[in-house]
Amino acid sequence: MRVAVVGGGLGGLTTALLLDRAGVEVTVYEQAGELREVGAGIIVAPNMVRPLTRAGLGERLADFAVRLDIAWEMRRWQDGSVLFAQEMGAECRRLYGADCYVAHRADLLTMLAEAVPKELVRLDRRLTGLRQDGREVELTLTDSAGRESTAVADVVVGADGIHSTVRPTVVTEAPPRFSGLCAYRCLVPAEAAPSLMLRPAQTIWLGPGRHFVHYPVSGGRLVNVVAVVPAGEWRIESWTTDGRLEDLAAEFETWDPRLGQLIAAASETKRWAMYDRSPLDRWTDGRVTLLGDAAHAMLPFLGQGACQAVEDAAVLAGCLREATPETADRALLRYEEIRKPRASQVQLGSRGREAVNHLPDGPEQRKRDEGLANGDPLRQNAWLYGHEVETELVLMEKGTA
Repeated sequence: MRVAVVGGGLGGLTTALLLDRAGVEVTVYEQAGELREVGAGIIVAPNMVRPLTRAGLGERLADFAVRLDIAWEMRRWQDGSVLFAQEMGAECRRLYGADCYVAHRADLLTMLAEAVPKELVRLDRRLTGLRQDGREVELTLTDSAGRESTAVADVVVGADGIHSTVRPTVVTEAPPRFSGLCAYRCLVPAEAAPSLMLRPAQTIWLGPGRHFVHYPVSGGRLVNVVAVVPAGEWRIESWTTDGRLEDLAAEFETWDPRLGQLIAAASETKRWAMYDRSPLDRWTDGRVTLLGDAAHAMLPFLGQGACQAVEDAAVLAGCLREATPETADRALLRYEEIRKPRASQVQLGSRGREAVNHLPDGPEQRKRDEGLANGDPLRQNAWLYGHEVETELVLMEKGTA
């Protein structure tokens, strides 16, 4: 059986790797001339670590990702006083069988690109047409010189992100939902950052109308910064659009001066308006299905975007492992049946979390801070981190999923 994966990002390459390991013939079509990842740092939570470890990438992940000793370290905006900090390490491993890491997206993509056989990836191939006739799917692809080519597959997987070109062939496009927020992203060299930011900790500063996140990535050589603020007139939804460092600095000029020092050490920042999509009515049409952000684009407040794409890839590979060209469409519906409720729950659960982070100083803020001090997010997030795709696949094989 031939599977074509459209998109060579984290979701697409993980899908290709797991399909290849499952003995399925797979080809990745990526529109860029080289494999590269936009964006910066992400959370690599236990529910993402376990499938990657089973794929033989656990040691490689630990080479560059930073294992968190502390997560959800909440600090007050004015003076950095700690409202709450969650110990990770041994307790995370005991509860979920894996560590929690933070990593640079580019490092993750490099790891996957090295693991996927090079002959399975076709670069400079932009999808410009898709047609299926019930027996197979024909893809029309265009390179950067305008030359067209075609490919034929039994299954097409749209892993081409939030602006997917495959999605409109599966469902009618609906407008995205604007959150009213935008985010700045920076990467700061570790030697230029205040020492507080170098610890293996995910730190979130809470303040009126905005919040500020930082953690080390790339083996501790860089500090990843994400600052979420009101969008104003900004509406550009792109991870590659430049912002202005002076605008970012102005957003936090009255906050703890260490944040200003960190911003001043950055050489550039990206800025993007934060949108998400509502859960789709379906992910699959015949022999075409969706995966990752193409299926369930979500806000980043649960740190689960990439994690859900890896879960998708693991379940899809399990569904297609024993499928044939004749049964491929049924296998895709089984994949959707297993994954859509879970991913939709995470998608909707990622909404509205910023409202608690952005409370103005006052009674509600003090009540929130008291609640944080008595929290236990490592266990409260068991529904995320403890979710096991292998169990889903076993249930699927027994016909009880």
